Amino acid sequence: MRVVFAGTPEVALPSLDAIAASPHELVAVVTRPDAPAGRGRRLTPSPVAARADELGVPVLKPEHPRDPDFQEELRALEPDACPVVAYGALLPQSALDIPRHGWINLHFSLLPAWRGAAPVQRSIWAGDEMTGATTFRIVKELDAGPTYGLMTEVVRPTDTAGDLLGRLAEGGASLLVATLDGIESGRLEAREQPADGVSIAPKIEVEDARVDWSETAVAVDRRIRACSPFPGAWTEYDGERVKLGPVTPVEGGADLAPGVLGVGKNEVLVGTAAGAVRLGEVKAFGKRQMGAADWARGARLLDGAAFA
Repeated sequence: MRVVFAGTPEVALPSLDAIAASPHELVAVVTRPDAPAGRGRRLTPSPVAARADELGVPVLKPEHPRDPDFQEELRALEPDACPVVAYGALLPQSALDIPRHGWINLHFSLLPAWRGAAPVQRSIWAGDEMTGATTFRIVKELDAGPTYGLMTEVVRPTDTAGDLLGRLAEGGASLLVATLDGIESGRLEAREQPADGVSIAPKIEVEDARVDWSETAVAVDRRIRACSPFPGAWTEYDGERVKLGPVTPVEGGADLAPGVLGVGKNEVLVGTAAGAVRLGEVKAFGKRQMGAADWARGARLLDGAAFA
């Protein structure tokens, strides 16, 4: 099939590479426009744009896929299908109608669970033991189109969103190519999603990533892992923001009130509503990231200090 791939961040690269290596004809790539990055805020191509350039594949960077000029370019390419991984823009019906087999999205959940922008983060936050990825045809309603195939993946007890997303991106790349194969051969038919089991995964904002020490140790652990590496979990100490890496719930931990620190020689515990957590990496404002015990020594913390 003639395909035009749409994607933007690094998580889309395994799928782009897999499609480029497949028998399908990759005729172009669609990605978001160059964006400011780094200290100098220089305009920088997306990871997908950079990889497409390495592959020698033409790149389209519309300001929005509703742009008539972009749609005319896409129509001229005569794609049979447009596989999509984390493109980052809503597709109007006029664009959806261009490829013969539609836009085929790789979504990182077992649909209809966790429709939306942050399925992996929300899955970890909710304490799911199993998740996966689904391929489906995009329709106007959010992540509600008929599905083609899925893969499953166990959520490990220490998974961050970054860890889990990395595995899903690699496994999902094979699923996406297999879906294109099945559509081309006619062996694969889309099935409507069930009406039951729908859950929504809205984007996680910076304020959502603030740790609530009045939750249990298990809930604190899930929130921090769900927000790692982005947007990054945080709390406040002495009026300044402190970023936190993943923590470890402690069975029979010190009897500490929520947010109160227990400072030992080689560890720092924090109380929650039920149990305590052992801090991992900590990054105080204006400081480098370091182990919690090193941070506590540098800040001269004593038992009884507390996060806000």
